Amino acid sequence: MATTEPTEPTTAQAATKRDFPFYAGNPVLLRGRQWAVVLLGVAVAFALLSLLPVPGPPLLGQWVRALLFVAVPLAALALVAGRHWTALFHRVGWKDVGMMVGFAVLNTVVSLVVGSIVISTAGADANPVGGALQDMGTGERVLMFASMVPQLIGEELLTILPFLALLYLGVTKLGRSRRATIIVAWLGTALLFGAVHLPTYDWNFVQCFVVIGIARVILTIPFLITKNLWVSAGAHILNDWLQFGFGLFAGSLLLVTL
Repeated sequence: MATTEPTEPTTAQAATKRDFPFYAGNPVLLRGRQWAVVLLGVAVAFALLSLLPVPGPPLLGQWVRALLFVAVPLAALALVAGRHWTALFHRVGWKDVGMMVGFAVLNTVVSLVVGSIVISTAGADANPVGGALQDMGTGERVLMFASMVPQLIGEELLTILPFLALLYLGVTKLGRSRRATIIVAWLGTALLFGAVHLPTYDWNFVQCFVVIGIARVILTIPFLITKNLWVSAGAHILNDWLQFGFGLFAGSLLLVTL
């Protein structure tokens, strides 16, 4: 009798069976002190991104800070999780790429609508990077857009690692409902994401917690679905490229939503 070899699950099938890492023993369980190390790494990385002086051209400083923004949290995670730090990242399939594009477009549309309402009611400030891009030549613009890749992966780590820490706290430590904890962590990290943008937008609370917060809620959904940081990072990168690119040609409206 002929036998058939078992087939490898597709990327989509694997994603449906995949759980969030680190909060409940998959692939390892990180406990309170270990999560403290990871969150300290996230905080140090954000401080370096915001405050580290780098001699030389501004673009050099942008690249150095962006790379540290990624490297420091991942180093902290590797310190406590060992080789399992890679559990944040999985193979990307075409469905994942479609999800990246779809959520980037969705977020751009929602951000335009919400941003225009906030501009007309509470007022808003443009992202200073948009102004800097206007004054750059083509080569500098290419380098700036490229530097957004590590920086936005860092922004995903700044969101997703605290999300997983809250998941550990709620589900594993306190025994709360997994679904309820996911919702609390999802919304809580959106508020955190809005808060870290306050200096960028001149402490405009409405803009950061409403416009930026809603954008973060949307951009986290790909990670909730796939448990793959590459997918949410891809959506985030495409989102910012799309908005900054349009901002170069269509004025400043999009640049208040980043």
